[in-house]
Amino acid sequence: MTKEFLSSRFSMMDMGEADVILGIRIKHESNEIEIFQSHYIEKVLKKFNYFDCTLVGTPIDTSEKLMPNNDQAVSQLEYSRVIGCLMYAKTCTRPDNAFAVAKLCKYTSNLGTQHWQAIQRILKYLKKTMDYSLTYTGEGAIYWASKKQTCITGLIVESEFMALAAAVKEADWLRNLIIEILLWSKPITPISIRCDSAATLAKAYR
Repeated sequence: MTKEFLSSRFSMMDMGEADVILGIRIKHESNEIEIFQSHYIEKVLKKFNYFDCTLVGTPIDTSEKLMPNNDQAVSQLEYSRVIGCLMYAKTCTRPDNAFAVAKLCKYTSNLGTQHWQAIQRILKYLKKTMDYSLTYTGEGAIYWASKKQTCITGLIVESEFMALAAAVKEADWLRNLIIEILLWSKPITPISIRCDSAATLAKAYR
């Protein structure tokens, strides 16, 4: 029904179920969708000569604290290339690398041997976990984000309130999207938003 509705409004061609989109492979099951980038990760590892590297079980060494580089800088261009490839994988199908990649992005303009070793560890971890994937079921997450606040707040409750406001905006956008889908049953039920801060909830209810 959806294809018939869209084809009545737009000029389109039905090419069947997608199996690759923007370097992301898609596997369709009866009630779930699995996405993965093992082919992309293999290509990245070969590009930077890490396909035959030793394997590690975690993307970051928690016992080592990354510090600003005070010695001679190493290849910034190559480091930036690796970071770019890792960021794409992290954004698409590998959120398990999100913290480690975000941490290393801070040192792109002034990196040293320590940072190179840390980024090499992520490549070794990706080699070990190339076949990892994301599986979306009917009730799985469709949006997630982990990022730093873009402005300075004086109180924790203010930071919590800003995060709550961002969640409300996203929920409102998704609700409007559902309303636009004519085949979706109406009326749309209210979207529940949860917050673990009593002070923030009190501020929101004012």
